[in-house]
Amino acid sequence: MRRSAVVTLAISIVGSLVAATAISDRPTMFGEPIPGLTPSQLSRFADGTSEFTNVETPEDGLGPIFNGRSCGECHSAPAVGGGSERTVTRFGTITNGVFDPMDSLGGSLIQFQSLAGFSVETVPASATITTLRRSTPLFGLGLVDAVPDGTFQLLAAQEAARGDGTAGRVHIMSNGTVGKFGWKAQVPSLFVFAGDAYRNEMGITNPLFPTENCPNGNCTGIDVNALNDGIDGVQHLADFMTMLAPPTRGSITADVEAGEKVFTAIGCDSCHVANLQTGDSELAALRHRPFHPYSDFLLHDMGSLGDGIVQGNATGTEIRTAPLWGLRIVTHLLHDGRATTIDQAILAHEGQGAAARNRFQALDENARTRLLLFLKSL
Repeated sequence: MRRSAVVTLAISIVGSLVAATAISDRPTMFGEPIPGLTPSQLSRFADGTSEFTNVETPEDGLGPIFNGRSCGECHSAPAVGGGSERTVTRFGTITNGVFDPMDSLGGSLIQFQSLAGFSVETVPASATITTLRRSTPLFGLGLVDAVPDGTFQLLAAQEAARGDGTAGRVHIMSNGTVGKFGWKAQVPSLFVFAGDAYRNEMGITNPLFPTENCPNGNCTGIDVNALNDGIDGVQHLADFMTMLAPPTRGSITADVEAGEKVFTAIGCDSCHVANLQTGDSELAALRHRPFHPYSDFLLHDMGSLGDGIVQGNATGTEIRTAPLWGLRIVTHLLHDGRATTIDQAILAHEGQGAAARNRFQALDENARTRLLLFLKSL
């Protein structure tokens, strides 16, 4: 399933929304590549953009069940590589006290579209847990991917040493690597993330994920071992995400700076860590660079705010700290998109986020206003 990947770098941009990167003074637009790439790397980014926005067909391997015909279908706001208000459904149940993803019934992810002749998936009647998960922006994730595993392990140790009840936990994969991506930090790299999305969101099997999904587990008429694509498509998608420029701060005023002090004073920075640094990277543009995601990318027990789904060794109440960079262009917040304002999202915090939430509630009007101005500048 290979196509010509000839595109220009005139990437679609929405309005005058501007992002900038911590590694260059030159402003970039949302959807542009990170500054400092070589001509060869820019060509790879262009190929990746083409793969990301390409509308897949059954001839390409689409289906038999899927959630979208292209990555850009769910990741387009405010530009290619962004998020959207679209959500997917996860489900499961508890069997003998243990989470059951109900694999035999197609769990735990619903694919809500299908090719002709195949059934659309529905949540099984026996499922007792259902949740929505929203599509998140991908801007700047190459920087996150380039952070050494040891950095996240050190962060977890430092948070534990504080002894304030907000310590995060590293999600260790079965092969010993650190999970960084996904709502449960269940994915260790953008390369794996690309292969996972190819199969689970579009039904395109690949060497990383070679087995077809079947509608609610019914594999009648499906060659479950048919490989739809080689590794090139996965690599193109990973290249696009790796080289996608990060968002950074909007306008910074005196009130915004005062708001960041409030953010720190009430303990939001316990989990939403402002500063990280990359390590070694194939790309010089990503090598040993500071950046500001406002996340520790660790798992935290969020109590009733958790979605009930277990993935890897992440429990049903644990959620990876959502990065706050680019918050100003996100319209629906929290894992399920239930919050439409920042206030609502903060007030929904439970578990390890409850103390900071309570301190937010206790703020006077001026302090709360400045805090929100700071958050809206990210």
